[in-house]
Amino acid sequence: MKLVITPYDPDNIPKEEEIPLPDPRFYDAVGGDEAFNAMVSDFYDKIMESDIAFFFPQEEEEIERVKKHNVKYFAEIAGGPKRYSQEVGHVDMIEMHKPFSINEKHRTEWLGTWREVLLEHAAHVEEAITVSYFTYLDTYSKLLVNRRRNARAFDDMAKV
Repeated sequence: MKLVITPYDPDNIPKEEEIPLPDPRFYDAVGGDEAFNAMVSDFYDKIMESDIAFFFPQEEEEIERVKKHNVKYFAEIAGGPKRYSQEVGHVDMIEMHKPFSINEKHRTEWLGTWREVLLEHAAHVEEAITVSYFTYLDTYSKLLVNRRRNARAFDDMAKV
């Protein structure tokens, strides 16, 4: 299955409203609630072992809360129940991620973890459906990069 992480080009960032949602059959194709929850849980377990674990709460209780909250978002964009919208409403994901210094390397690590999880949990799903989900994550994640790859930490503070 070809789940390609496309290069980040700061001069060619898509507009949020131009990014198509994934094929809505993905949620059911993975296996619905139980299977999707397991997939997202596995994603966060792997993230907590990755180079970007520092972005996430380190307490087990807190990461479990993150899993339960975020599975609603990821399921909804994949064609699942609209629990996230009903419980939280619209959230500006770009604004929500601004407090974090996210660079290309962080984006690539995050996407690489998703790719690994999808290859394990969605191997039985029609390739085009899984690719549409990953393509959405790949494209949307470009909107969340907010720091140059080689920027020093104090460069961010100097802009304040």
